[in-house]
Amino acid sequence: MRSIFISTPQGDNAAMDELLSVARLDERRSRAVAVSARLAKLARHIQAGRLDCQQASELLREEAARYENEARELH
Repeated sequence: MRSIFISTPQGDNAAMDELLSVARLDERRSRAVAVSARLAKLARHIQAGRLDCQQASELLREEAARYENEARELH
């Protein structure tokens, strides 16, 4: 992601902080919805495939690794 720097007058710091807070909250909400949908999909897959405990736990481990890799790519 690119950093964008905007020159603002000193009095607008509070407004800029508020704008950033709203943007961060919106991003968190979006990520929460995405994770929730992914978990629901995994649950359906586990149930439909009648996976046993070992298979389900392996699927969850793979999903955790997917999130870890995504986090590394973003930083």
